[in-house]
Amino acid sequence: MPPSFLNQYIRTVWQPRRGLAIAEACVIGLVAAFSAVCLKFGSGWLGTWRVHASHVLPAWLFLPAVGLGFGFLAGLLVERLAPEASGSGIPHVKASLANVPVKLSWRVALVKLLSATLTLGSGITLGRQGPTVQVGAALAAGMSRWVPTSPDHRRQMIAAGAGAGLAAAFNAPIAGVLFVIEELLQDLSGLTLGTAIIASFIGGVVSRLLGGRSLLLNLELTRSSSSFSIVEIPFYLILGILAGLLAALFNRGLIKSIKIYRSFHISLPLRIALAGLISGIAIAILPPSFRDNTGLREFVLAGEANAPVAAIAFLAQFILTLLAFGSGAPGGLFAPSLILGSCLGYIIGVFEFHLFGLGSPTTYALAGMGAFFSAVSKVPITAIVIVFEMTTDFNLVLPLMVVSVTSYLVADKLMPGSLYTKLLQLSGINIDNPVPVEDTLTNLTAKDVMQRRVETLDAQISVEEAVQAFSRSHHRGFPVVEESKLVGIVTQTDLLKIRDRNLAKDTPLREIMTPQPVTVTPIHNLGNVLYLLDRHQISRLPVVEGRRIIGIITRADIIRAEADSLNCKTRENGPQPEPSYVVYQTRSPSIGRGRLLVPVANPETAATLLQMAAAIARDRHYEIECLQVIIVSRQSSPAETPVRTTKSRRLLRDAEALGKKWKIPVHTQIRVTHDIAHAILETIKERHIDLILMGWKGNTSTPGRIFGDVVDTVIRQASCEMVLVKLGKSPESRLKSPEFRLLPISSIPPLSLSPHLPISSSPLRPPQFNRWLIPMAGGPNARAAIKLLPALVTLGNDPKIRLTRVFKPSESEPDMKILEEAIRILIRRRKLSSTVVAAPVKADSVTEGIINLVKTENYDVVVLGASREGLLQQAIKGNIPEAIASGVDSTVILVRGAINK
Repeated sequence: MPPSFLNQYIRTVWQPRRGLAIAEACVIGLVAAFSAVCLKFGSGWLGTWRVHASHVLPAWLFLPAVGLGFGFLAGLLVERLAPEASGSGIPHVKASLANVPVKLSWRVALVKLLSATLTLGSGITLGRQGPTVQVGAALAAGMSRWVPTSPDHRRQMIAAGAGAGLAAAFNAPIAGVLFVIEELLQDLSGLTLGTAIIASFIGGVVSRLLGGRSLLLNLELTRSSSSFSIVEIPFYLILGILAGLLAALFNRGLIKSIKIYRSFHISLPLRIALAGLISGIAIAILPPSFRDNTGLREFVLAGEANAPVAAIAFLAQFILTLLAFGSGAPGGLFAPSLILGSCLGYIIGVFEFHLFGLGSPTTYALAGMGAFFSAVSKVPITAIVIVFEMTTDFNLVLPLMVVSVTSYLVADKLMPGSLYTKLLQLSGINIDNPVPVEDTLTNLTAKDVMQRRVETLDAQISVEEAVQAFSRSHHRGFPVVEESKLVGIVTQTDLLKIRDRNLAKDTPLREIMTPQPVTVTPIHNLGNVLYLLDRHQISRLPVVEGRRIIGIITRADIIRAEADSLNCKTRENGPQPEPSYVVYQTRSPSIGRGRLLVPVANPETAATLLQMAAAIARDRHYEIECLQVIIVSRQSSPAETPVRTTKSRRLLRDAEALGKKWKIPVHTQIRVTHDIAHAILETIKERHIDLILMGWKGNTSTPGRIFGDVVDTVIRQASCEMVLVKLGKSPESRLKSPEFRLLPISSIPPLSLSPHLPISSSPLRPPQFNRWLIPMAGGPNARAAIKLLPALVTLGNDPKIRLTRVFKPSESEPDMKILEEAIRILIRRRKLSSTVVAAPVKADSVTEGIINLVKTENYDVVVLGASREGLLQQAIKGNIPEAIASGVDSTVILVRGAINK
């Protein structure tokens, strides 16, 4: 599949529709704007009350008391309800977007909103823009849980919420978008950009409509005084350099302040209360204009302050911000950065005006805002746009570009990296230099680690049969299918409904199953799978292709894949041959419950193998995949070597005709390869094969191999169910025994089951297999062999089945439990029309007993269940399944159940 098509397919089946993403972004913008307005009005009301009360009551007593009390209450809210709401909040958002498990939820948003309102109302010199960003992101994270999609989509919505919060706080929609791109997500994909623009636009518009005109300056003053000339460029460069130097010092001071507070070993409420107390005392000593942070900034920008006052304001704001931020108080750095920048710019503007009389101190103050903000937050583009959107003054663009870029370069030279990243590093979170391990959750997909053996239950079976299935299995849940389609899932919890509702034992399973289960497709990566498992609090997910279930994936499978990655285990050992190349294929409608693979090569045996495959496919409602393999030299590439496929296609066309006759979907393909086994394994993986039926000639000359190089490799590596067939001589060419007899056991009478129409209308005539011997030794593979019998015996006319078990002469009585269980399994398969007899046989060894019994009673077919280890293990006297198959002239069918890899 081409990469472009694959990417388009992933977007189509996994990511939400664009309309849904746009609608979600609209709602996020609205909610973020409302929260920003609430924070603005709440903190503004408390701030106004504090300032007015300080003129009535003794300021030296009232302001410290308010700072102490409100600070303690804000810290208590954060500590008790949501510790993630401490500090600016932007580092938490950035960590969450970097896939660090940092909690963002409605609870965090509400606590942040209330605690920031108390903090800012207490007079602590922090801003509300950082908290607004976290509140918007947290609200978006909470909303994204209503629409469970993928982790990437959730990250994009969180980023959109953060941008909307910033846009609403500054009334600057473009700046909100740029902040997301420049600092938070650093992603320019269409969905990210689109949702951020929509959310930021709505956030800014709603904030304006509701009166949240924070940081919207007096345009009459700024427009009449802003100016710029080329002579002033050196002074703007000086402003940029000073802003960069002081911003680097400011950032170092913030980190040092946090470390000092932590060295006190006191609780968060006491730290914030201490910061509020000291801030209140300092503000009470300073002039009254310093009691309102927003008013102080406008006081400077209006030109009412002189250079000494601006210097005092800068120094006071610098120290008090370090003091407040280090305490962990819920407040941001945007507003303090703008105030510091305006004071610094005003000082440089006054100095330039006294020297040349060209520029306006207000213009320098506005440029200084962008310069200091750029150097502190390391977002020069966002800084330029924020100040421009606040003033809408094009004359400021060039000065802003000069000072913002200069200050950014100087600050980044002195203190490289983002301040928010360094704040995360103080908490032990490193998002810049993660440990270089393979990203298993991203690189591996569901089909790489899923269990291909899937035990399903039919929706029409009774709840009693479902309970029996649970009792025989270690699984805690089963997918439920109906007419080859996944319709639900049933778990042990669902079984409790039988008792709670007093359901009858014959109640259909569909009455208690969970319909429309959550599923994934084979191409979803493990990160998406794990997200859905966690989101829905489930332990397993069916893997579907269309609506056909091809596997199941659990939390344990993902943990195992991660462990293999950490232990440097690879899924493929040794050098791998070049992939095979498909030169011919046909496809039928994919309507089966599973797929059965039949590699065909020998025209003499292909007819019988296809008959067996058709019988199994019709019984299980499977599709048939016919494979022909053409070998080429290893010196040539399979994709570039010309081959002739005329003879191969002739046999495949016969298989297609057979499928049409019996209404069984038949797919065909011809692969060119260096290695037959590798081509078969590739087909099993790519086509999601549930069962493979292979022929075997009966002996091998390859040293160290049991069944031959190809068959041994497939047995060892294929995880699907496997049926290995060694076709025997025709009944007419074998010596028939003079007597036809069965050995009944009185306790287990022969069973005659309901009739089933045998296959007799096929154009490919198989041998007539009438006498079947099934040795039983217990285990899941023996049960797998028993389950195949109802389909296989339709190959003969009036088939007779003998179940047997070999016991040694030293045993007084054979254990008949295994044979009784096999009888019960066959009874449940009511389509079987055969005489079934269970009788043990006494012999010194299993191999000797079965071979003698086949030769004595002249059985046509021997069906053996064996594990992968049993098929490949060399015992002292040889491999038992291989020895039996080689020791008789009859057809031998070896059945190995599916295995979990």
